[in-house]
Amino acid sequence: MDITLLAKAAIMGVVEGLTEFLPISSTGHLILAGALLGFDDDKAKVFDIAIQTGAIFAVILVYWQKIRDTLVALPSQKQAQSFALNVLIAFVPAVVLGLLFGKIIKAHLFTPVVVASTFILGGFIILWAEKRQQNAATAPRILDVDAMTPMDALKVGLIQCLAMIPGTSRSGATIIGGMLLGLSRKAATDFSFYLAIPTLIGAGVYSLYKERALLSAADVPLFGVGLVVSFVSAWFCVKWLLQFISTHNFNGFAYYRIAFGLVVLATAYSGAVKWAA
Repeated sequence: MDITLLAKAAIMGVVEGLTEFLPISSTGHLILAGALLGFDDDKAKVFDIAIQTGAIFAVILVYWQKIRDTLVALPSQKQAQSFALNVLIAFVPAVVLGLLFGKIIKAHLFTPVVVASTFILGGFIILWAEKRQQNAATAPRILDVDAMTPMDALKVGLIQCLAMIPGTSRSGATIIGGMLLGLSRKAATDFSFYLAIPTLIGAGVYSLYKERALLSAADVPLFGVGLVVSFVSAWFCVKWLLQFISTHNFNGFAYYRIAFGLVVLATAYSGAVKWAA
C-alpha cells in the first residue's frame, strides 16, 4: 500500500473524528480536505462515509453505561423501551429521505462552494438559536433524553435530514434543532449522539455494500487506518465536548463556521486555491 495514500487516510481520519460531533460539519470538512489532498475520487467518497463508523464507536464507548443499561432493561422496563423507540423514530426520516434524495444531493451539492455557503448560513442559525435560548423567559422543558416524547424525537429526526446538504452538520442540525424544540443543551447533545449510532453505522454499511464493486482486499489497510484514527480522535473530541457544553454555548463554533466559509469562498473565487468540484 502506498505510504502517501495511508498518510492521506490518517489525515482524513483525524478530520472525521474531530468534526463529526461538533456543529461544524464533518462531511463539509472531508470534502474540503479531500479536495486539497487530491483524495476525492469515487473510492474516497465511500471511504469518507465508511470511516464515520470508527467515530461512532467512540460514542458507543463514551455512552456505554447508558447503552448497556438500556439493552438490559429493554424487555421489561417502559423507560428503556420509550428511549429506544424515540431513537428509532428519529432515525427513520433519514433512512426514507436518504434513499429518495441521497443520490441527487451527492451528484449536485457535494462541492466546496456549496459547503462554504452552508457553513456560513449554519453559523448565523447557531447564533440566532443561542440568542433565542438566552432570551427565553422560561427554562428548557426537556432536561434529559428520557423525558422526550415520540413527537419530540420525530421532529429532531426530521431536522437531522437537513444535514443531507453537505456543510450543514448532522450534529449541528440535531443539537441546535433540539434546543429550538425545547431541549436543554445537554439533552440535545446527548440525543444527537445516541441518534448518530444507527444513522452513521447504517450509512457506512449501506455505502460499503452499494459501492462494493469499487473495493478490494487491497483497500483494507486504507480503510483500517481511517477507522482507527477517526475512532481515537473522535473519542477525545466527544469527551471534550461534553465538558465544554457544561459551561459554554456554541457561539464559538458559529463564528468559526462563518469565518471558514468566507475563506473558502474567497479562495475559490479569487483562484488562490483550485478547489476540486
